[in-house]
This record gives sequence, structure tokens and C-alpha cells, in this order.
Amino acid sequence: MTTAKPDLTLLIAAPRGFCAGVDRAIRIVELALERYGAPVYVRHEIVHNKYVVESLKAKGAIFVRELDEVPDEVPVVFSAHGVPKAVPAKAEERGLNYLDATCPLVSKVHRQAERLIGNGHHILFVGHAGHPEVIGTFGQVPEGRMTLIQSAEDAETVAPGDPDTLAFLTQTTLSVDDTAEIVEILRRRFPSILVPRSEDICYATSNRQAAVKEIAHRCDAMLVIGASNSSNSLRLVEVAQREGARARLVARGADVDFDWLAGVKTLGITAGASAPEVLVREVVDTLATRYAVHEEPVDGVTERMVFKLPAGLEAA
Repeated sequence: MTTAKPDLTLLIAAPRGFCAGVDRAIRIVELALERYGAPVYVRHEIVHNKYVVESLKAKGAIFVRELDEVPDEVPVVFSAHGVPKAVPAKAEERGLNYLDATCPLVSKVHRQAERLIGNGHHILFVGHAGHPEVIGTFGQVPEGRMTLIQSAEDAETVAPGDPDTLAFLTQTTLSVDDTAEIVEILRRRFPSILVPRSEDICYATSNRQAAVKEIAHRCDAMLVIGASNSSNSLRLVEVAQREGARARLVARGADVDFDWLAGVKTLGITAGASAPEVLVREVVDTLATRYAVHEEPVDGVTERMVFKLPAGLEAA
């Protein structure tokens, strides 16, 4: 006699998964392979997702850490997270054909940093040390002209030389709530600090966090599909936990821990901005091996953002 599977309601967040910047970066690698043929080299992971990286490897992309590993006379793509100015300068010095897949919203922060420094400001940059986006942004300006702020404690203790010349910028994939707290401290301590004209945290990060907040209180637990080195995915886990839901990160279906799900009747699911929808379906299919799954549609913001491809690939 077959035992009936227990019921499990799935609240699948919307929006979730790929953002316009990630979609553009992946397309740049694919079009470069079509135009130039394999191999096409990519400096660092094009986006923070192993499934995506392995899929592009299978098509002929070769991922390297530094330009020194790229042979002469082959195309190279820079990742969506952005690179220090020294990287394209070195590529040009070698005569390499490079394609910059930096997310346009990250590029916007780069240009803001250049303008602020050019106008004599010192920048307090809110972000996470070691993240490629932070490294890339710091690499846009002379050393010593930006100070990294990682926490509210940093904001309370930072002691700039001239408080009257301060401005702040932020990484695009931060927690909206944590960043608001840090910015509030900076504005209280430094009333004349120059505020960006528009929000640096990207629309996709904000939308995905808002979607998690919308459903977390209705869930017994929540799974976030994404990579362990994906900032925006990790922030989604934190948002869910802050809203009172048990939450954990999984890379794909094989990572689902059924013991952890014991007693769960309603499960929330979302995906970071670099996780493809195929992995969401894979997780759902994995859950369906043990549960009678009932998917409940969740309405969310419809994202229509599309970014142009680099000029050299537009007609590919």
C-alpha cells in the first residue's frame, strides 16, 4: 500500500531570478561565442551562479581569474560586477578585443564616483569588502579617496579628515533595510554629506527583497535559490529571517534538505538575480518527489527593464 505524500503549499515569489543586468551579461558571452567562435575568455564568473558558468563553459567559454591567463588575439569578456579601470587599460595595452558586460547600473555608480572625486569629494562607500563590485568601484578612483562602510558600527565610528567634503555611494546588491540604517547614521553624523540623486541599490535587488517580505510571514520556512557568493541571494535569506521565517540558501534541487523541512506546511521559494528559472523548477520538482506540491501564484511587480548590448554585438 502506497503512503500518500504530505501536502506542501509553495508560495513562489515574484519577481525572482534573472535581472536585466544578468540577462545582458550572459547574452554578451553567448553572442561573442556566436560571432568569434570558441574559445571566448571571461575574466571571473560572468555572474555568481555555478549552473550558468558551467552552461557557458559547455558552449566554449573559458573562465579565468586575471588577464594574464588570456592568450593574445582572443576575445575576453568582463563580468557583470564591473572591473577596476586598470583592467581594460591593461587589455588595451595588450591589444585584446574585450567586451564589457558590467551591469549598466553598476557602471552608473562608477561614473558617479568619478564625478564626485573630480569635484573634490571624499566618498563613503557602503558595501561588502572583497565583493567584485566593491573592488571594481574602488578601482575607478585614486587610492585613498574612498572609505568602505560595511556596517552601522562603521558608520558610527568613521572619522573622515574633512566632514564637509563627504559624499556616499552604495553597492547595488545590499539589504535595503540595512543600508537605510547606515545612511541614516551617516546623514545624522555628517549633515552636509552629499546624497546620490537616485537610489544606488538596483531595482531588481529592491523588488526581490520586497517580494520576500510580502510572503515570508505566510511561510513556515523559505528557500532562496542562489550561489553562496551571490550578495543579493544572501540578502534575500536575511530578509526572510528578519521577517520571521526560517530560511536557507540552496544552489539547486540536490541541495534540498528534507530533514530541515520536517513539519513545514507552507514553503516560500525565491531566487537571486543570477539564478535561472530552470533551477527554480528543479527545486520544485525535487520537492514533488516527497510532497504533494500545490503552487500558489503570488502577484508581484512586473519588471520590464532591458539593457542595450555593446555596440559591437547589437547586430549579431
